[in-house]
Amino acid sequence: MAYPVTLIPGDGIGPEITRAMVEVLEATGVEFIWDQQEAGIDALTEFGTPLPEATLESVRKTGVGIKGPTTTPVGTGFRSVNVALRLKLDLYANVRPARSMVGVKSRFSDIDLVIVRENTEDLYAGIEFERGKPATLEVIEHLSRAAGKTISPEAGISIKPFTPAACERIVRFAFEYSRKNKRRKVTAVHKANIMKYTDGLYLEIARAVAQDYPDIEFEDRIVDNMCMQLVQKPELYDVLVLPNLYGDIISDLTAGLIGGLGVAPGANMGDQAALFEAIHGSAPKYAGQDKVNPTALILTGALMLRHLGELAAAEKVETAVADVIREGKTVTYDLAPQIPVGTQAMAQAIAERVQSL
Repeated sequence: MAYPVTLIPGDGIGPEITRAMVEVLEATGVEFIWDQQEAGIDALTEFGTPLPEATLESVRKTGVGIKGPTTTPVGTGFRSVNVALRLKLDLYANVRPARSMVGVKSRFSDIDLVIVRENTEDLYAGIEFERGKPATLEVIEHLSRAAGKTISPEAGISIKPFTPAACERIVRFAFEYSRKNKRRKVTAVHKANIMKYTDGLYLEIARAVAQDYPDIEFEDRIVDNMCMQLVQKPELYDVLVLPNLYGDIISDLTAGLIGGLGVAPGANMGDQAALFEAIHGSAPKYAGQDKVNPTALILTGALMLRHLGELAAAEKVETAVADVIREGKTVTYDLAPQIPVGTQAMAQAIAERVQSL
């Protein structure tokens, strides 16, 4: 059967690494019906919005999408397309595996971790009030009165909502993922010692959910200690489940343990749809140069294959990527500075290895 999949190339280097990913996935023999849609800066120019409604409707229809990186302006301009997609499609679980590969330069050699990050709440919910605006001054006045603490009228305000339902479903997702993938332990990461009514709620619910999974070890760690633990003794950890902000930060940390964002795949899962995406940036200065490493999006494609139930094809892709990187003969400049090849040449080498497996 052919799988309908929404294909979002993105902007910057997105179209190049998307072509590379498509070549490798099609080399598995799995058939796809690609519905190409737009998002990002290029979509803003063409459609007047970085996230056209047609793109959202396509993912709702197919139930599965894969996306290249999109540019997010810093400090000004539109909010993140990635965040908007997760919120509008209720893709509440961000899954980011981090596994070492021979041939990728890193201070660590035996990392095998999975980050499960809540996607819809916390400080990324987008409930913000700009400094000096009338609505902001109203919020400050109310908060100062309710909390009994003085807040400067010059402050910008961000709200951090946590709900029991969202906390429960992300923790339960982590345990179900662990059970399905034969993982041994779930660690809930928080700052409940300071934020007792948000992170405290999350930790309370995590402990309650853990009682339903006696076959899986459970523990919790304070987020700052977790960062130190991951650098000192990452082998003690397996699946980490985190609220939105901590998950964003620590998933980049674990990507650093395996050599960087260029080799780290990602997925956003919900009850009605799943969207797979490279987690690195759009690197517009490299756009069109056939230079960047396509590994992250290719491995993201392997995650999508697993989601579709094409486990043998996924294993071929993962094995082919690992083989090509280990050999180091047809890889991009970040992996072999002396003898690099381009994005498409590396993808072709991986695709040929897939076909030979």
